[in-house]
Amino acid sequence: MSGIERVPVPVDRRVPSGRTNAYVVDTVLVDPAARCARLDGVGGIEHVVATHTHPDHVGALARYAERNGATVWAYAPYADRFADATGVAPDRTYREGDSVGPLDVVATPGHAPDHVAFVCGDAALVGDCCRARGSTAIADEGDLRAYLTSLRRLYARDPGTLYPGHGDPIDRPRERLAAVVAHRRERDRDVRAAVAGGARTVPEIVEAVYDRDLGAFRSLAAATVRAHLDKLVVEGRVTREETPDGPRYRA
Repeated sequence: MSGIERVPVPVDRRVPSGRTNAYVVDTVLVDPAARCARLDGVGGIEHVVATHTHPDHVGALARYAERNGATVWAYAPYADRFADATGVAPDRTYREGDSVGPLDVVATPGHAPDHVAFVCGDAALVGDCCRARGSTAIADEGDLRAYLTSLRRLYARDPGTLYPGHGDPIDRPRERLAAVVAHRRERDRDVRAAVAGGARTVPEIVEAVYDRDLGAFRSLAAATVRAHLDKLVVEGRVTREETPDGPRYRA
């Protein structure tokens, strides 16, 4: 959709491409991750919002709210979390189905409990729900079952374009969303197979599932495996036993 301006903002954090996309839609600024010249030059901002409160999405929210005298909005169920993360008490809150300017709010938890998407016409600003390439992290506070539900909800809306928090816009949303769901299902099978094959701890399961040198991404892989194990335990496909040395898993 024309009228959505994507501003890739360099951030001092380990994120895909080293940038987080801020968006300007009419009078709304979404996800001001850090100070940058382009955002400094944007005028007419009346509202500031965030898809979620991870630091790489809200790092400059306080700055641009104050600079523009803008109304600061937060997702009502997590308003305290928002204030803690941004250092700003929200002026107003929203819930699913509400609107901020031209943006309609859709709850999309999973990557983070407070994650939302903003829908504008046939476009959707989806934060860290999805990106054009690679996987979204489901870290310790994440919920893989909720994440998959959020992906399916976005799929059902049949948007024309997805605007992610990192990387390029996604012009074939349903194809990409279906691919992400399929990848997570495959990873479920991999984790179950590793446990059935005798892997009992998260490090053992990581070794069994990933057939490459993970390097600096080992901690992220471990978080992903834990997310899948949590899902499989809830579904009764894997059992977890708490031990003094940490949890152990059995098929």
